[in-house]
Amino acid sequence: MTTADARAAKPAKAPRRSVFWRLPPVWVRRVVIAPLIVLAAFVWLPLLVWIGVVVAGVVAWALPGRVRVLRVIFMAGLYLLWDATALVWMFGLWVISGFGWKLRTPWFEREHYRIAGLMLGSLFWAARRVLRLEIEFRDANFDALAKGRPLIVVSRHAGPGDSFIIVEALINQYSREPAIVLKDTLQWDPAVDVLLNRLPTRFVTPERHRKPGAPGGSASIGELAAGLEGEDALLIFPEGANATPKRRERRIAELRAAGHGELADRAEAMPHVMPPHAGGVLAALDARPEAAVVVVAHTGLEALSTARDVWRELPVDKRIVLKGWTAAPEEIPEGREARADWLYDWWERVDAWIDEHRPVP
Repeated sequence: MTTADARAAKPAKAPRRSVFWRLPPVWVRRVVIAPLIVLAAFVWLPLLVWIGVVVAGVVAWALPGRVRVLRVIFMAGLYLLWDATALVWMFGLWVISGFGWKLRTPWFEREHYRIAGLMLGSLFWAARRVLRLEIEFRDANFDALAKGRPLIVVSRHAGPGDSFIIVEALINQYSREPAIVLKDTLQWDPAVDVLLNRLPTRFVTPERHRKPGAPGGSASIGELAAGLEGEDALLIFPEGANATPKRRERRIAELRAAGHGELADRAEAMPHVMPPHAGGVLAALDARPEAAVVVVAHTGLEALSTARDVWRELPVDKRIVLKGWTAAPEEIPEGREARADWLYDWWERVDAWIDEHRPVP
């Protein structure tokens, strides 16, 4: 056997799980990381951040032009302060709930949704003024055909913060209580970690980093959908991650390798979106067949794929437009294959809308 043959005979190594994916244990996140955030905000940052944030915010608000550093300082400082405030608020709720005894009851759940609504609402209020961010909803229809029944919101995923925009609208504009499936790494943010672990949420590890036997996204979405009640809403991102050119090419190649040539051809004809994973949507429809479905497209964030993109584009006046279409339960076909084709039909419609409405460079 040659050296090359010997190398080829060796079993492939499992992908290494980077440090970023290794979440600390819950007790470390609660007892160490969360108090450090509060300490940073309320002890040693008042002089360096509180005063700096106020000055930077006023200057960035008043002065024309980009003022890149001042805007970033203001928004980062505001987010840190809100993180700390939310953690203290939620600690108080934990205490008055009997140290967690009644934390899962309806009243405490509503209080946590109120925290989420206030936090997101204030952050977007500041973003509209400091970052000159404009958000426009066009026929989102989060209430159409769905009064008194649960709602399944199926959205494209492109750019940072699109999930926050939709969740804020569901809570503050449409009085919905959203359930979401998110990547587990978002638990590095202490406030997000505590808040969403007390609400109907599933944190999912990407398949390449998932331990054998751990539940996948489809199973988690099905579990969440089964628990939906009257005015609840399930938010799903079938693309699974922010759309980028490399991810799109890789996803299309995976479809071809799996023998789905027709779907790969359809995906190649949709340059603005990634091929959707149908499993989660199908699981939600199976669990709640009476739910209406809202398909959401948006444009204005797709240029922000990397940290460099965010830094370059952050201070620039941006206009984010969201468009929604509603499908009544009786309009949704029966059968997994027919529903998967139905989802691709919608994604083609989303891609065409983005092509017509995307910002001109």
